[in-house]
Amino acid sequence: MVKVYALSTCPWCKKVKKLLDDQGVNYDVVDIDLAQGEEQQKALKEVEELTGKRSFPVTVINDQVIQGFKQEEIEGALESEK
Repeated sequence: MVKVYALSTCPWCKKVKKLLDDQGVNYDVVDIDLAQGEEQQKALKEVEELTGKRSFPVTVINDQVIQGFKQEEIEGALESEK
């Protein structure tokens, strides 16, 4: 399972989404800035629990948490998922 926590306006978040799209990966995305109310608070809490801070993007592949746009790490985690 792949999940991306992002901001809709963040250029690095867009790069992660494009990389996953280019690889043909199915993933869930949570655009924190587009979420509202409890949904937004829940997503922010999840990000803080995963990383200890609020910075984006955060990509979760299985149990591996990758903070920021780290193409090689993301591709490596996707390889190990197959």
